[in-house]
Amino acid sequence: MKKWKVYVLRLNHRPSRDKRVTTHLLLAARAFGADGAFYGGLRDGKVERSVENVSESWGGSFEAQYVQNWSRTISQWKEKGGEVIHLTMYGLSVQDTIDRIRASPKDKLVVVGGAKVPGEVYRLADWNTSVTSQPHSEVSALSIFLHELFEGKELSLSFEKAEVRVVPQAKGKKIVRTES
Repeated sequence: MKKWKVYVLRLNHRPSRDKRVTTHLLLAARAFGADGAFYGGLRDGKVERSVENVSESWGGSFEAQYVQNWSRTISQWKEKGGEVIHLTMYGLSVQDTIDRIRASPKDKLVVVGGAKVPGEVYRLADWNTSVTSQPHSEVSALSIFLHELFEGKELSLSFEKAEVRVVPQAKGKKIVRTES
């Protein structure tokens, strides 16, 4: 499915205010095909444990890593030859940019804001891309962006070493657990 690696960088996590949003953002990144994520702001062991627990049970190798300096993370990503896509309602529309982003052979770092995004992020980004120019959730923006990036193929992902998986049904719930 992928030609490149995709990581997400969540800016400015604030545990007191973002209680579950950062966890949901990182779980959406995992489910929608990202390889891993970084998050800045305040370190939050609950976020890291939640993502780790989901990856252990539901499979895959997705990992969330805390970074102290988001600017350095972006700069290092670019120094290694990757490109940076900043999701912002002020950017060019995803419809107008996704084909060029997808065609690029570079690994992708998708930056998603938290609190007020510093102007430096806009300058460092190779792409300032909007999913819509209306206020909405960063979780929805990331999900739609990854869906567009992977052309819907991420909806059929199979995660290696899954201990738990859902069996789709019209009614009811069916979960299968693998034997360890």
